[in-house]
Amino acid sequence: MKPPGETGPAASGYRASATLPLRVEALRQFRRRRTLVSLGLLAALPLILLAAFAIGGSPTDDDGGSPALVTVATASGANFAAFVLFASCSLLLPVAVALYCGDTVASEAGWSSLRYLLAAPVPRARLLWAKLVVALGYSAAAVLLLSAVALVAGSAAYGWGEVRLPLGGTMPASEVPVRMGVAVGYVCGGLLVVGAAGFWLSTVTDAPLGAVGGAVGLMIVSTILDAVTALGPVRDFLPTHWQYAWLDALRPEIAWSGMIQGLVLSASYAVLFLALAFRGFARKDIVS
Repeated sequence: MKPPGETGPAASGYRASATLPLRVEALRQFRRRRTLVSLGLLAALPLILLAAFAIGGSPTDDDGGSPALVTVATASGANFAAFVLFASCSLLLPVAVALYCGDTVASEAGWSSLRYLLAAPVPRARLLWAKLVVALGYSAAAVLLLSAVALVAGSAAYGWGEVRLPLGGTMPASEVPVRMGVAVGYVCGGLLVVGAAGFWLSTVTDAPLGAVGGAVGLMIVSTILDAVTALGPVRDFLPTHWQYAWLDALRPEIAWSGMIQGLVLSASYAVLFLALAFRGFARKDIVS
């Protein structure tokens, strides 16, 4: 008896690397309603926040309880973009990434089309790599889209000039592209853990909502545990402990240590979850 997923001799001209091209998978995922709706919501968020500031006035810290980024959000376009990223990276962006990565394989199983893809034949590893690359591509595009719209809309509303730093001082406008690039790159890297967790769960369940919810739930539980100071240094190993380390890019001098620790931790978790996904899927009996 052949192991699951093993096929007979390859037909003449068959190349496993040519099956399920990335452009085909990317187009399939782009046409999904959840992709279009989520990207639309991310693009609309900066405009909604602009409207909120226009109606409610510029934020202040008179009550002493507002985050520092809020108080300088309307100082310039870059300040506004940083605030939008700050407001989104703890929940909205993780949900979007979990949606792209957690829905991709489970939805095929839910539609009973997964076994037909494998019978095409698309090798299991090739199927997972194609879906993973496309899902991570859309995840990165979501972060870039949100940041770009926030920067353009904020610059149109508040001007393009020197940036007021949350901890005091200013930064020349000429440094904005590099600093924002570092911040956006770190956020993308930090979200690898939720994407990998969602992708792994997507390979073990036929319920897309279960995979997406599991990945988001992991981040929520991690955030709650991170607030428990009694855990001490154990918190350093929680997936969300370093999620705001990109704020170190908004200091007068960039501090790299926190961002490096956060990226190493995120990459380590991602490797673990992806290894589980590929190993489990290779042995899974596909019946849907």
